[in-house]
Amino acid sequence: MDEHKLNFITKHSVALFKTLPAEKMGNWGKMNAQQAVEHMAAFFTVSSGKIKFDLVTPVEHLPKYKEFLLSDKEFRENTKAPTSVISEEALPLRYANMEEALEKFSDSITAFEDYFKDDPLKTSLHPVFGELNFEEWVLLHYKHVRHHLRQFGLV
Repeated sequence: MDEHKLNFITKHSVALFKTLPAEKMGNWGKMNAQQAVEHMAAFFTVSSGKIKFDLVTPVEHLPKYKEFLLSDKEFRENTKAPTSVISEEALPLRYANMEEALEKFSDSITAFEDYFKDDPLKTSLHPVFGELNFEEWVLLHYKHVRHHLRQFGLV
């Protein structure tokens, strides 16, 4: 388990996003800061099994995706979320303000940790990477959170 990456997610990511105004646009993409925070909160909810998607990756491609997951490679700018194939536009805001979105983001991180607390080897399905255990989800969340922090020039 990479405690550094887990610590970065749980202790630092929310604090970094707190420095952004809700309407700030990133250096790429169509989401403003609040939309990005809400998007990440939803992503953590997928990892804790509360939102479910079907696998979109052909099974024979999963080893290649797992290799990327386990590498130090970062997501490229403008990488599309697998669930955004329905719409190219950023999703409408779900929360009244950035403060509420950040609270939901923080809560979703806690729920993720709680989901795996008693069994870190259990899995939940990511639509692209397949079934992931706690350690694999930590790696993916770390890449994803850093991707959006880079998007807004915070790392």
